[in-house]
Amino acid sequence: MNMNMVKCPVFFLVLLLPVLLRAEENTPNRFKGSDSERIAAAIADSPRFGGLVKIPPRVPDEEAERDYWLIDSAIIVPGNTTVIFENCRIKLSDRSRDNFIRSANCGHGIEKVVPLENIHLIGIGTVVFEGADHPRSTGDGKPLYSPFAEGEFAPNSSFGTDCAAEGQRHRGDWRNIGILLGRVSRFSIRNITVRQPHAWSISLERCSHGTVSDISFEASENRVIDGKPLKTRNQDGLNLRKGCRHILIENISGFTGDDVVALTALDTAVCPAGTFDRFEISGTEPDDENGIRDVILRNVAGYAAGGHQIVRLLNTPETEFRNILIDGVLDTSPEEVTDKAAVLIGDTGYGGPAPAENTDGLIVRNVISKAQTGVWLRQPVRNSVIDGVINRNPNGTALKMDPEPEQSENLLIRNIIE
Repeated sequence: MNMNMVKCPVFFLVLLLPVLLRAEENTPNRFKGSDSERIAAAIADSPRFGGLVKIPPRVPDEEAERDYWLIDSAIIVPGNTTVIFENCRIKLSDRSRDNFIRSANCGHGIEKVVPLENIHLIGIGTVVFEGADHPRSTGDGKPLYSPFAEGEFAPNSSFGTDCAAEGQRHRGDWRNIGILLGRVSRFSIRNITVRQPHAWSISLERCSHGTVSDISFEASENRVIDGKPLKTRNQDGLNLRKGCRHILIENISGFTGDDVVALTALDTAVCPAGTFDRFEISGTEPDDENGIRDVILRNVAGYAAGGHQIVRLLNTPETEFRNILIDGVLDTSPEEVTDKAAVLIGDTGYGGPAPAENTDGLIVRNVISKAQTGVWLRQPVRNSVIDGVINRNPNGTALKMDPEPEQSENLLIRNIIE
């Protein structure tokens, strides 16, 4: 080695640079306080690190010996922030009645949801988000019940220890959603497993130009808590709500209590943002675009453990679907589970089926189903294709159409195998 190089301070700086960079990583392990406070401190400090936060396993300390993060409130993520989760587990505490993650522009009392951009939630290795051991609230708006509390509870209710708590809301709300983004553009969510969420695992409201990929779900609508079997309703996987556009979804797997992937553009009623009265947090305005368009969904391998649908598309007479591609749906359900449909398009509820012109440019192809129906078309469509559906259920059917075929306009159907 040249001795002049050894004497050069720049040479030593180059050698030490990787060590210095590691020492300066922006992680919650740098801070003190509760796990929620430490994660929030790292996010608040992220501008010094180019908007980057890294969440590795929790370093055991005098406060707790565990290596996973136990959070009491949602991780609030502002725009221009990338959070890298590396081989870590993040669990809601029994004190929490909140999301895993929420975009910083929305929340209770925030009446105007200002658009954000560049939010990225990236998992490296094995990353798990897990619901509480004793959830205070579950479900998407259902009344709460608990066999451990006194009193009579409504049918079709969902478990929650807040069911009889004084001063608490006794119904589920958007705080039960795992990852919730409202009016966010240029985003990504990648390589995350969501286990036993309190309602939907991921919900996107009026989001655009984003990617959701390599997501796994583990939820069944049924849990045993303190020896008692309990209902945790509405455990959808991924939901796209009104106003979503230009989104790629790929490599989705696992099992959910309710629909694995759902695109739901329902009524256009005006409602304020930031209230608990609706399951949507971002609100609606009269001039908003309420439909869903330009979405690619591919490579879904999973099933709805509650017997619902693997992929569901639902719009109403007031909302539109435009340019939706669904390519590759593989039903992986075990023998004891039979879903209603691998792909369900439309519904007679929620204000009635949409007319053909409201669902324009829909392509569904390469579906292998063990459900009662492979593709169930419950409303007319226009300029659309259903191509390549295989039925693996001896008591099921590959394709079912509730409206007469002539109600649709320019619909191509081919390669249907019973």
